[in-house]
Amino acid sequence: MNNFNQDQQYADYQVVGSTVRPVAKTFMASVFLWMFAALGLSAFFSLWFANSPELMSSVFDGRNFTGLGTLARFAPLGFVLLMSFGYNKLSAPVMTFLFLTFAAIMGISLSVWLVVFTTSSVFGCFLSASVMFGIMAVLGYTTKQDLTSFGRILMMGLIGIIIASIVNMFLGSAFMDYIISFIGVAVFTGLTAYDVQKLKQIGAGAYGIGENETRKLAIFGALSLYLDFINLFLMLLRLFGKRRS
Repeated sequence: MNNFNQDQQYADYQVVGSTVRPVAKTFMASVFLWMFAALGLSAFFSLWFANSPELMSSVFDGRNFTGLGTLARFAPLGFVLLMSFGYNKLSAPVMTFLFLTFAAIMGISLSVWLVVFTTSSVFGCFLSASVMFGIMAVLGYTTKQDLTSFGRILMMGLIGIIIASIVNMFLGSAFMDYIISFIGVAVFTGLTAYDVQKLKQIGAGAYGIGENETRKLAIFGALSLYLDFINLFLMLLRLFGKRRS
């Protein structure tokens, strides 16, 4: 995600001096604005589908995902890969369109969780995730400690979670699912602080690179934080959520 190496970031910081701080703040404000817009879009589609029996039946039959539901479940991964590997070739408007479409499809996929779990547990886990995300975001933005090494460890943990989750799709172990969720909460909590610090550094190096490139970086940064928050929320829901009877 970071198209600036550390030396270039340091050089930019030295050249622009006091201009870096407001540029970084403006960039971070844009990142969070796009993230909140995506979360709002996901929430809209989640509630829309969850409260419409006809729409819900098209993605979930009460026990399993339908064909359309399976597509909605895995399509977001395709959008993430497209935005990641096609970053240099995609324009800012296209990146924006892909990001918002990704958020809408994620909302459709997440609507199933609103049907499976009680409203109170969904709200409680969402509130908990919001508080944890907010605390770690502030920590990542304000700390002077370099979190790069910490981030590498978390990324290895994330890879481990992905592999374990794929394996458990075939095993169906409730205990393994619990362990994965517990580790996932720790990993995505830490990644929030790491990603915010990384984005702050990108914002400091974004001075003078052009509006199009800055917007692309902001969209991609919003995608990273969106994924941190959603995965943290889902891990908490898997741990503490109460299923409907």
